Amino acid sequence: MTTTKIKKSLHTELGHSTPDRITVRGRDLPSEILGHLNLGDMAFLELTGRIPTPQESVTFNAIVVTLVEHGVTPSALAARLTYAGAPEALQAAVAAGLCGLGTVFVGSTEGAAKMLYEAIPFGEKPARPLADMAKDIVADHRARKQIVPGLGHPLHKPIDPRTPRLFQIAEENGLSGHYVALMQAVQQEAERASGKSLPINATGAIGAIAAEFGFPWKIIRGLGVMARAIGLVGHLLEEIDDPMAIEIWQRVEKEAGGPRQD
Repeated sequence: MTTTKIKKSLHTELGHSTPDRITVRGRDLPSEILGHLNLGDMAFLELTGRIPTPQESVTFNAIVVTLVEHGVTPSALAARLTYAGAPEALQAAVAAGLCGLGTVFVGSTEGAAKMLYEAIPFGEKPARPLADMAKDIVADHRARKQIVPGLGHPLHKPIDPRTPRLFQIAEENGLSGHYVALMQAVQQEAERASGKSLPINATGAIGAIAAEFGFPWKIIRGLGVMARAIGLVGHLLEEIDDPMAIEIWQRVEKEAGGPRQD
């Protein structure tokens, strides 16, 4: 006896082209999108299927703009060094830089949002006082010897200057709710429990605000990926005009190959 396997219907709601028409999320690209949406609004449409409200637009654009540029980070170095070895493949250099976005750089947005959603599922109200939730979250991370995502910064202390501005923008535009409040409570409890300065960093703020939007936590790192791609292209343009990758390579090779300076 043989069985016939039913093929899955292949379909996308994102984009489709015919000889005379291009649609994105059901909207005509030339007439309804071009000249009407900025890049952040286009990203919002792509992710949600709708155009953001003016308040959502301001807040969403603020969080993605925050993540575009952060200096000569390991991600930017990876892109520059890859370009030095393969200048014919700019896209490979950008990809190399994006591969370095994880729990230390940018990707902690995902961890912060996941932590908040586990405490308060989206669409639900807090079941307990936020201070009590914060104590449990911090105690759990300390018991597992894990860093609380979204807290602390090696340079910006006692305040990450991006965080209060992001929270201000979210509040002014009606996107500051219990996720932002819980993130702030977690920060206060973490500082109390550790006795250390642990500011909410930009990725912690973005994770909380992204949760206010209701973005699934598994996609929130993608906000940083799309934003940082822009920054990496900027680094590669600077690398073309004023290169540093070869200098870095030669100096590291010379210094790393010499006697230890301990």
